[in-house]
Amino acid sequence: MKRIFFLVFAFALVSCSKISKNSEVIVTNFSELKISIENARPGDIITMANGVWKDIQIIFNAEGTEQAPIILKAESPGKVFIEGVSNLKFGGKYLVVDGLHFRNGFSPDKAVVDFRVNDSIIANHCIFTNSVIKAFNKMQRDDADHWIQFWGRHNTLSNCYISGKTNRGPTIRVFLKGNEHIYNEHKILNNHFGPRPPKGGASAETIQIGDSSSSMSPSSTLVAKNLFEECNGEVEIISSKTNFNEFRNNVFYKSEGSLVTRHGNYSVIDSNYFIGDGKNENIGGIRIINTGHKVTNNYFYNLKGKNFRSPLAVMNGIPKSPLNRYGQVTDLVLAYNTYINCESPWQFGVGVNINQKEVLPLSEIRSARPKRCIVANNLVFNEIGNKSIVVEHDKVDGVIFKNNVVNKRGVDFKDYAGIKLLDFQLKQVTEHIYLPSSSIEIEPFIGFEFENITKDLFGNSRTSTNGIGAVVNQNANAPDILDKSNYGPSWYSDEAKLRESKTINVTTNENLQNKIDEAKNGDILVLEGGLFSIKTSLSISKTIYIKSKEGEKAILNYSGEKNTPMFQLNPNGVLSLDGVVLKGSGSQYAFSSLKENMYSHFELKVFNCEISDFYYALKVYKQSFAERISFENTSILNCENGLELSEETNDKGDYNTEYLTVKNCYFNNVEQNVIDYYRGGYDESTVGGNLVLTNSEFTNCGVKEKNGILINTRGIINVNISDNIFKNNPVKLVALLWGAKNNFHRNNEISNSGDIVVEQNLKLKVIY
Repeated sequence: MKRIFFLVFAFALVSCSKISKNSEVIVTNFSELKISIENARPGDIITMANGVWKDIQIIFNAEGTEQAPIILKAESPGKVFIEGVSNLKFGGKYLVVDGLHFRNGFSPDKAVVDFRVNDSIIANHCIFTNSVIKAFNKMQRDDADHWIQFWGRHNTLSNCYISGKTNRGPTIRVFLKGNEHIYNEHKILNNHFGPRPPKGGASAETIQIGDSSSSMSPSSTLVAKNLFEECNGEVEIISSKTNFNEFRNNVFYKSEGSLVTRHGNYSVIDSNYFIGDGKNENIGGIRIINTGHKVTNNYFYNLKGKNFRSPLAVMNGIPKSPLNRYGQVTDLVLAYNTYINCESPWQFGVGVNINQKEVLPLSEIRSARPKRCIVANNLVFNEIGNKSIVVEHDKVDGVIFKNNVVNKRGVDFKDYAGIKLLDFQLKQVTEHIYLPSSSIEIEPFIGFEFENITKDLFGNSRTSTNGIGAVVNQNANAPDILDKSNYGPSWYSDEAKLRESKTINVTTNENLQNKIDEAKNGDILVLEGGLFSIKTSLSISKTIYIKSKEGEKAILNYSGEKNTPMFQLNPNGVLSLDGVVLKGSGSQYAFSSLKENMYSHFELKVFNCEISDFYYALKVYKQSFAERISFENTSILNCENGLELSEETNDKGDYNTEYLTVKNCYFNNVEQNVIDYYRGGYDESTVGGNLVLTNSEFTNCGVKEKNGILINTRGIINVNISDNIFKNNPVKLVALLWGAKNNFHRNNEISNSGDIVVEQNLKLKVIY
């Protein structure tokens, strides 16, 4: 696919040379670059010399023509590295930037690549292509930016690799603020959107087109032939918030979220692939809000998501909804889609919250059911029978089913007119793609304008041969949708080279920090038994495993300054600690994140350890985020504070870790913040945090707890407190759980410690 673009691009270059006397110049420093841009004429080529270009703000303001664009390119694609405090702004017409690699830095402004210089100098017919932006994050998680900002009209992002955004803000944002930005027909083509880790809060989409204020505006943005791989920032991978956008031939691979028509109307979602792993319930498909959308020829495989993340989620709306909330779904066409091994593929009335009216204002109650919706000619196959092909969160009286086919698997489900049970089998045609092994002998339903659905998923004609499901020809050749050479730059690969971990033995008379610094990512430090005297914080900024030598016990005694951590977890720090004793003097922390500049995530895993005499066992500061924190088979003793993850008090849906796991642990004489895990504000753009607390014992804890609750989980969506012992803890409550969400407790033994109380509708601040 991307080869076609470069052939066209090469032809354009040849055409330029014939039409104008273009100049080609190599620039070696920023001053030369600025002068060359100032003097550029149609057909000129400005070549940046290979090497590192640091702390540069490129303003590419020039006027090319359709026949003779002005080109700014790398001497060798991928060998020009843009680092430090740097960015790129387009202004003018018919400009092309090709082959740059942004790394090791961040933008000084609101975008890394911006299709405008300012409000009056915007870009039209400009291209950013064949480039990489990787981990180019602001220093603070809440310092928002967008890596690509679209303004103007007819601009293109193509054949780029973009991954690793961790701070607030969609990776790509399309703006429509002004007549010069509507009817824009921007194109986002053939890109590889690599992993975007969970942000731990809202505003982490990979693509956002418009916003609520411009949601009635026409955009006509095309997003096509892109690979979205592990784009896990939040529940919306793509958030379409304007009218007439099209999403075609994209692949969503193991991405924890959905393509969402959040605002705006009349989207076309055609011939996309949604591939899950058959396990992860956070991997979704398509979520529909508002009116007039067409969802056709899509393929859904191994998706296990529910509610907001179900394969197809059609939401309830808010009556007379304001622009920034949920419009009623009307006039939806869902036709010719295929669902293979997807649990409960069709869910209607998602988000209905009438039972929460006691804690929410009427303007938040989603009671307007979908209406005038047609579900036709779709195919569903499950290896294991599923009683819930259709999930009714509310009545589905506004949905008509026509000529849909579900395979028989000996499981009865509610009888819907328009859903037919047939006995058919599948065959695998390529990785992740399965089709019926024989044709389905049912004539497809022909509804209004169905004759305009002329192609199937693979591009075959529906006019000569038509059928049920996404593919009309069971013998057709399927594309290799995960061939990464079809996406992104030709010169870049994200495949990591495997490296065998090295084991490094450390004796008590050696400097442990020096050994940590010498180690490479993934290495194992084995500590001999005995006493290690630690006088300053041990800094962790890589993936490292530290453990005691088998059969021995290393004791780390920390005598550092007050309010400093023994282990300081830096951006990209991933620490696993096994079989080690940590001792403080009552005023320090065992583990903490940085207080500021946590521009990337960290992780912490503690096994078989003893932690005692610290002011905090764990302190996670505001704007710090860990994908996973776990303590297993570990004792936390005689500490003022336990595990504290509660500084995100802006009540905008943010929190400090996605998964907090405490198993087989023993807490004794921890005075407050025993486990304090906080997320404030009604927000559904995130998983919402996960606490698993099992098979652990809490004794004599919580004596200084101000709110009288031992285990604080306010606002966390998924909480499991099971099989624990709570004994002699002087608190009012062991826990206060949120019944309307996925909070539950079972098999806990409680004595002299208060109760576990479930509050069905927890009152939180509405953040919108």
